[in-house]
Amino acid sequence: MSDEAQLEKLARQIVVCTKCELHRSRKNAVPGEGPTHAEIMLIGEGPGAREDEQGRPFVGASGKFLDQLLEQAGVTRSDVWITNVVKCRPPGNRDPLPDEVEICTSNYLQHQIKLVDPSIIVTLGRFSMGLFFKGAKITQIHGQMRKVEDRFVIAMFHPAAALHQMSLKPAIMADFAKLPELLKEARAELGKSSPRAKVPKKKTTSRRK
Repeated sequence: MSDEAQLEKLARQIVVCTKCELHRSRKNAVPGEGPTHAEIMLIGEGPGAREDEQGRPFVGASGKFLDQLLEQAGVTRSDVWITNVVKCRPPGNRDPLPDEVEICTSNYLQHQIKLVDPSIIVTLGRFSMGLFFKGAKITQIHGQMRKVEDRFVIAMFHPAAALHQMSLKPAIMADFAKLPELLKEARAELGKSSPRAKVPKKKTTSRRK
C-alpha cells in the first residue's frame, strides 16, 4: 500500500474514532491535509470551532494568520502538511488531557509523521512542542531548531496566541521569518535538495462527508 493510501486509511479511521471521550462532543474529526511527502509538517494542538465544523485544520482566525505567516516565509499552505496533536475538538476549547494526547499520538500522529516523513516539523504551541522537547518551556525555546532523530523540529508559538495576546505577535512573525534559513540549514545537514524530489502534487485531505 502506498504512503498516500495509508494516510487516507488513517484519515478514515480518525473520522470514526471512539478511542477517547473527545468523540462524544465533536461534529467532525480533523485528520489533517497536505502533500503526501511534504518537506514541512505543522502540528498544532487541536481543532477549534471552525475546524470542527469543516473537518479541516486551521480554517478559523488562527488559520488565516498562519497563512499570512507562511506567505511571509515564502511557503504556501499547499506546500505543507498540517495536522494537530488531537484530532477532535476538546469541549469549550479546553486543553487536551494527557490520555487524549497519548491516544491520538500513538494511534495516529506518529503514523502520519512516519508516512509524510518531513524534513522539518514545526510545532505550534506547547502541546505539540512537548512531544519532542520534554520539560521545555515554549517561552524559552520558540524559534529554535533542534535535530530530533532523523529530522529537525522547530518550536513556535501557536498562531492563536497572537490573537489572544497581541504582545506575542512580533515574536511569532520573527520566528516564521527565520523559516527559509532554517529550512536551508536542515536541507544541507540532511543532504536533501529543494524542492524535494519525491513530493507529489496530489494531496491527502480528509473531511467527513
